[in-house]
Amino acid sequence: MTMTRILSGLEESETLGAEAEAMARLGFLEWALAAEGQVTPDTVRDALAHPAARHAESAAAQAFVGYLREAVQAASAPRGRRGRARLVH
Repeated sequence: MTMTRILSGLEESETLGAEAEAMARLGFLEWALAAEGQVTPDTVRDALAHPAARHAESAAAQAFVGYLREAVQAASAPRGRRGRARLVH
């Protein structure tokens, strides 16, 4: 399913709080798993640049965009000696 369709569905949702977060998380996982090829930081940045993401209005759609932002940050985190992302406080 494309990001546009996922965001359209999330925009129709009137959920708030934890329920909106849960819907967004499911949408994010669906987007990531349905993507052709590997999801890279560039893939996520392209998704964030999409007009549907830039103009997200509902709580669920905004939470979805938040998950995209978190994915970019996690992928860009400094790596330790064993290849794990270091915690930055």
